[in-house]
Amino acid sequence: MQGTVDGFTYGLVTPLVAYLMACLGSALGLRCTTRVRRVAGSWRPGWLALASAAIGSGIWTMHFIAMMGFTVAEAPIHYDKPTTFASLGLAVVMVGVGIFIVGYQGPRPRGAALFTGGTVTGLGIASMHYLGMAGMRLDGRIEYDTPSVAASVVIGMAAATAALWAAGQVRGWRWSVGAALIMGVAVSGMHYTAMAGVSVHLHATGSPTVGDSPASLLAPMLIGPLTFLCLAAAVVLLDPKTVTGSPRQAPPEPEPGVPARAHAAHTARRPGPRPRRDLGRRRVRSPQSR
Repeated sequence: MQGTVDGFTYGLVTPLVAYLMACLGSALGLRCTTRVRRVAGSWRPGWLALASAAIGSGIWTMHFIAMMGFTVAEAPIHYDKPTTFASLGLAVVMVGVGIFIVGYQGPRPRGAALFTGGTVTGLGIASMHYLGMAGMRLDGRIEYDTPSVAASVVIGMAAATAALWAAGQVRGWRWSVGAALIMGVAVSGMHYTAMAGVSVHLHATGSPTVGDSPASLLAPMLIGPLTFLCLAAAVVLLDPKTVTGSPRQAPPEPEPGVPARAHAAHTARRPGPRPRRDLGRRRVRSPQSR
């Protein structure tokens, strides 16, 4: 027996809130990654870890809020708490691996590092999604459409690569907000593309399911990852360099004497008054020599 699946039980409320959470996590992660380019080497792991936790928490929160609107008409849905929170840890770890790969490749990573980091991060996003789905408990079996699964993985990899590329390109906070909005669309699109291929085959036994209801997991989710995102936002806002980005002014002047030497070297190459002075001296000396 096929179950009646509804992914928008509460209308547009859950998709919009989920999208905002994805944007918040992406924006914080991008600003932290941007900060890495202007700190000493000993501070880089801390900022990269904060970026990983922000993006991973934002993506996981987006997924869980979106799942609040997923219902099956003929069967109640419950969640296994250890599996659900294990998906959070998987998201943070996999996103962290990709960010650390890119974070130590210079200010604008390209090529193999960007591809590897984006692939690992994208696979982590997809793994988080399907591990979270594995934590669902209902009197039935969840089935997936293969093309939808493949499309969701590709979208996740593309979104992760774009986010890591944007982390090396953005400078001011306006660019970070724009990149975060695009990242939120990509992550939300990955989620709902995967959910479009979900079908539920119900069992005829009607046995009760074991696990926690979505409402019982909503409070820990808000207290945990959302609190962390708020603290991460406070850290970013209290750091003026992270908010304003790289300055547009010229770089600091070098040590005294360097501009003068550069100017002297530049003027020495110009055929200016010096050859004329030499010619004048020769003209003055020539009558005396006679």
